[in-house]
Amino acid sequence: MILVTGVLVGEAAKSGEETPSLYQAYMEYFPIGAGVEYWDILNHREFLVKHFNSLTAGNEMKFASLQPSEGVFAFFRADEMVSFTRKHKMLLRGHTLVWHQQYPSWLFADGAGPASRELVLKRLADHINVVVPRYKDAVYCWDVVNEAVSDNMSEFLRKDSPWYKAAGEDYIAEAFRLAHQADPDAKLFYNDYGTTGANKREKIYVLLEDLLAAGVPVHGMGMQAHWDITSPSINELETAIRRYASLGLEVQITELDISLYGWNDKRRFINDPEELKVRLEMQAEQYREIFTVFREYRDVITGVTVWGLGDARTWKDNFPVRGRKDLPLLFDLDYQPKEAFWEVVDFAKP
Repeated sequence: MILVTGVLVGEAAKSGEETPSLYQAYMEYFPIGAGVEYWDILNHREFLVKHFNSLTAGNEMKFASLQPSEGVFAFFRADEMVSFTRKHKMLLRGHTLVWHQQYPSWLFADGAGPASRELVLKRLADHINVVVPRYKDAVYCWDVVNEAVSDNMSEFLRKDSPWYKAAGEDYIAEAFRLAHQADPDAKLFYNDYGTTGANKREKIYVLLEDLLAAGVPVHGMGMQAHWDITSPSINELETAIRRYASLGLEVQITELDISLYGWNDKRRFINDPEELKVRLEMQAEQYREIFTVFREYRDVITGVTVWGLGDARTWKDNFPVRGRKDLPLLFDLDYQPKEAFWEVVDFAKP
């Protein structure tokens, strides 16, 4: 870790230059957000207020967090996020109403057996009808359904999802309809990863196209953007943005980070300081190029959110390789700007 820290600190800041506000650099383009947890608003208030004008609740608004027992809601941490964003005049994204992970154990059970389709959909309705109205004046958009499309090349929807097993594909449209009824003013997003690869991109497109054709209230596509220093290509990124936008949808980048490791790179450490330096430079260039694309598509991109504050704390640690420390964000282990940060904020304004 000393090796990593040494490289990062060496690249952290331009000599004698005050760090500008990240979100203020993009005031003419789109909001800049961060995926945060309750811990972050307790410990990094000034940092958050300086660099972001939008927040996403990383875990505090997921089903298991809000309703751990049936009919028993735990709102404290989500409410604290609402209070923080209101105080500092930030936008707040709700994440997420329906996902195949982080759900409470009771949700798909009925006694000793599985819950029926009707019971699961009733529980979904009960949950949405409590949660969404509660945050009606605070949450401006919801990731309604998260990661429903399969990674399997020959499979459309994720059939191993407990939602699919219980209710078939109907749960997706039902969730959007319920959310819209609960808050007609909220923007409703479908959110997923792997959104630039041709196979999954087209499956997502078909899902959204079918929902819209059926009159389902879907307003936007959330591209999670868990990328790396070599992927996606700029052509893949532009193609995906245009494809989703062609449906008349807003596009948001919802969970952006750029790993130093390709998906198939299973090493636990980069032991060569020169290689680490090169990879950080590649990361900075990747951030520069993708933000250039984001700015070019400002007419359809309505928000860009990074998934975390700095390299000190990121979900990419230990994933997909246990014991591995990744450095995927714009700020280093000490929350100082990396070269990637400067590549994002140093651009010629129109």
